[in-house]
Amino acid sequence: MSSQRVVKFIENLCSHVKGELARKPFILDEWQKNHIIQPLYDTMDENGLRQYRTAYIQIPRKNGKSNLIAALGLYHLFADGEQGAEVIVAAGDRSQAGIIHEIQKQMVLNSPILSKKCKVYRNSIVLNNDASFIQAISADADTKHGFNISTCLFDELHTQPNRELWDVLTTATGARRQPLTLAITTAGHDKQSICYEQYDYAKKVKSGIITDPTFLPVIYELDEGDDIHDPEVWHKVNPALGTAVKLEYLKQQSDKARQLISYENTFRRLHLNQWTSSEEKWLSDEDFMSGVVGFDEDDVEGMECWGGLDLAATEDITALVLIFGDGESFKVLCRFWVTEAAVERRRGRVGADYDTFVRKGLITVTKGNSTDYKVLLRDILELHAKYKIKALAFDRWNSSTLVPDLTDEGVPCAPFGQGFASMSAPIKQLEVIIRNGNLDHNGHEVLRWMASNIQAKKDASENIKFDKSKSSDKIDGMVALAMAMGAYMIDRAEGGSTESVYNDRDIFFL
Repeated sequence: MSSQRVVKFIENLCSHVKGELARKPFILDEWQKNHIIQPLYDTMDENGLRQYRTAYIQIPRKNGKSNLIAALGLYHLFADGEQGAEVIVAAGDRSQAGIIHEIQKQMVLNSPILSKKCKVYRNSIVLNNDASFIQAISADADTKHGFNISTCLFDELHTQPNRELWDVLTTATGARRQPLTLAITTAGHDKQSICYEQYDYAKKVKSGIITDPTFLPVIYELDEGDDIHDPEVWHKVNPALGTAVKLEYLKQQSDKARQLISYENTFRRLHLNQWTSSEEKWLSDEDFMSGVVGFDEDDVEGMECWGGLDLAATEDITALVLIFGDGESFKVLCRFWVTEAAVERRRGRVGADYDTFVRKGLITVTKGNSTDYKVLLRDILELHAKYKIKALAFDRWNSSTLVPDLTDEGVPCAPFGQGFASMSAPIKQLEVIIRNGNLDHNGHEVLRWMASNIQAKKDASENIKFDKSKSSDKIDGMVALAMAMGAYMIDRAEGGSTESVYNDRDIFFL
């Protein structure tokens, strides 16, 4: 059987290259042999050739995929019997492509038999007699064309920045009798990517929705309703748990995900192989809605409040958020404005339809293709007359027109930074308040939609901020909410006097 030949090659000629097993034979796990190697190499078509031409293998991090893909690449170079073999190891960037190639080079150097049969170069391994080679290539490589590929191994397909490399390399296998394209990856977060496209196709092949006898899907992932903190689930999803993956390590990651909701998506994606909607999930919809009891806006009339104003010029939504609270629980009022042109451009696009929000009275439309600051000034002054705004934090960008007019009318305004230093503390405070069920925003549909779009970003010191550029859609209202919380925190830190601290100083965080 062909699979036995592959197993024999790997276990006798390939070795581990790092850690406590370095230079020891690479003994395959049963799941690697039974679920990947056996079906790939023992399933033949009517012509006696390999049936599978593409395999999509999705497994969580630390399950030994790098060694496996490196060893399979060496098999296809040295022992597959393909004349003039061209084995390409592809990755999203040069450093990722280099990881697999370095493992392959070290495996060759560790084997006296293999090292005699080839020459090892910086970016390639070339056989002595027939010029067959392995070459590592990445999406940012200068040359992607001109190959006659026999085997293409994609490492971490989810890191591909676009579909170009996939399309170029998979179409370069057409001249071979039994080419193989093998993608091994963890789950990703970009559902517009080539990786998600292949994942979706693999799921449909696996379920029988699509019939494709040339495509092998191997997917380790959560089932609906699985408890992400259940060790039994970890065993199901991580085939190498107990060997390559340590149980104690996953327990540590699980505990971290329990304590910090913004880490939950990382845990789901990397260790439970579940596709997520954003790079860093800040909070769940269940958490965001947990504090909604409902209140009438008249209930808070005359009460002091703190605000955040996120201004927009064209496509974005301008957002004003006011918070009323005592330090433990808060009520939230929202106002949103958008231009006529933005509403028109939004029609037919993927995502929320502004028309629905406008029809429900949740967004005010201003005429033209740029924000009408006269309308904003009128509406904010009406709110200021009804509620006692102690501080209105605003983003300096695009504020030169509206803010001076607000200040002249007695609204206490102060600039608020958008970086980690300013945003981290109020966002973390919001997370605690929301998760404790102490934020009542009346279930405002626009704010809820924006909360679901958030992608958070962290720096090396675990400071956090919302990332507009990478969030799945608009988040302006949540940025305004964070600024409002920041205004509240600064005011309380200064003693909560009725005279706003912003009248004579800027906002800053150390």
